[in-house]
Amino acid sequence: MKQTKPLILITNDDGINAPGIHELVNYVKEMGDIVVIAPDAPHSGQSSAISVNKVLQITAHPDYNGARMYSINGTPVDCIKLGIHAIMERRPDLILSGINHGSNSGNSIIYSGTMGAVLEGCMLGIPSIGYSYHSHDQASDISCCAEIVKKITSRVIAGGLPADICLNVNIPKCDKVCGIKTVRAARGYWTEEYAEYTDPHGKPFYWLTGRFHNEEPDNPETDLYWTDRGYASVVPCRPDQSATDMIAGISSLISD
Repeated sequence: MKQTKPLILITNDDGINAPGIHELVNYVKEMGDIVVIAPDAPHSGQSSAISVNKVLQITAHPDYNGARMYSINGTPVDCIKLGIHAIMERRPDLILSGINHGSNSGNSIIYSGTMGAVLEGCMLGIPSIGYSYHSHDQASDISCCAEIVKKITSRVIAGGLPADICLNVNIPKCDKVCGIKTVRAARGYWTEEYAEYTDPHGKPFYWLTGRFHNEEPDNPETDLYWTDRGYASVVPCRPDQSATDMIAGISSLISD
């Protein structure tokens, strides 16, 4: 009987031409049949946005290293939804997003287009993993990601993931990763979020900037603690953000 290879859907939020998505194909090409469906332009910070009141179009690109390549003029979540609906012959066995250029540690999952695609896959019941590398420089060498990506992806293909769980994997900028730690996201907040400038007409305008303030830099239970020390972090995530442990307390607060 012929064995069917796993069907792997790869997307990102940096766009079809980003080096990170091509490296991700290189790392997992032996693990299954690969279909890349990515935005036609960068969509960082789009979270789980979908395109409404907009015509979506699919563009086919030349194959890359055995992977079929497509772009969509939409968000990462559009790529998952429309890709499964209109491109893929069958439901994918695995969804990978990345390799993102930039951290998605801490509370960045709230804003991340990379993880928006992962959460969408998880809601569809498909094992899904997001990979991010801690450098925004798309020219940087990300070869240190190879071992981590191969290990985690192969383990998930072999063993699956628990229902309603997806993975947010962050890989530090380094020559060699020390290991892998499965932890939770660090608590923190963004400071100095906007820089103010003045245009030639004297009118002020603003540019998103800022930095993440880690409230618990010495806590070994968190992702940033370990990525700061040269380890890759794995944070199990749920799309359902319901605070089920607070239902009784909130009910007593608002009930008559």
